[in-house]
Amino acid sequence: MQYEPIFLKPMQNHEVLSDLLSNIVTDLVVLPELALSGYVFQNQEEVDSVAESIPDGEIFKDFQALSAKKDMSIVYGFAERALDNYYNSAALINPDGSYAIYRKIQLFYREKLFFSPGDRPYFVSTAKSEVKIGMMICFDWQFPEAARSLALQGAQIITHPSNLVLPWCQEAMRTRSLENHVFSITSNRIGTEQNGNFSHTFTGQSQILGTKGEILIRMNDTETGIYTVEIDAALANDKSITEFNNAFQDRRPDMYKLI
Repeated sequence: MQYEPIFLKPMQNHEVLSDLLSNIVTDLVVLPELALSGYVFQNQEEVDSVAESIPDGEIFKDFQALSAKKDMSIVYGFAERALDNYYNSAALINPDGSYAIYRKIQLFYREKLFFSPGDRPYFVSTAKSEVKIGMMICFDWQFPEAARSLALQGAQIITHPSNLVLPWCQEAMRTRSLENHVFSITSNRIGTEQNGNFSHTFTGQSQILGTKGEILIRMNDTETGIYTVEIDAALANDKSITEFNNAFQDRRPDMYKLI
């Protein structure tokens, strides 16, 4: 799903998103990073004005109701308030009411001024139909350890809410899907957002990738909408490369020096 949120207007953005989601039939939908708030913050007060606590947030509860009504899992990015901390987070909400919250580990640029880095390692959750979901957010793509750790934990689909401004991610995610033999869904936003002296132009090109890094669908850099692809998530369980090679069994962790 791809669109352009209105900065600091979470309820208006929620209405737009709800309208878009009301017309689709799917098992899983992924929305962008900070999908309700916009991105170019200048101060902590702006972040606080759009942040929600879980599970008490009004929009979170509305998405729970929509997930149950539409019988689909929803992943969306939002600003999370947790005690005295603020996180750039993503929520996975399932039709049965279960949910999981991932807090972005690799903060990008001025995000470091307003958000705390994630306080929990990458983890895998279960979405509708027992599909195994791993969550990353935007700049996490830069670090191959993120996708690899999710894949090693059994993720079949990596969901990737994003507000991308650098030009490399969409192609890099093809490698992340290929090297881990997983599906990936990068949901990006569009438009130029300016707040005072700061502005970003977002690259769009939201995409769904197959386990060989193939592009199953890629949007352009300006369109708003939702595209769906039917996949067999179980294909991600097959890590074979050739008759004699396996992406995970051939790993040699004893030979890798990670510091």
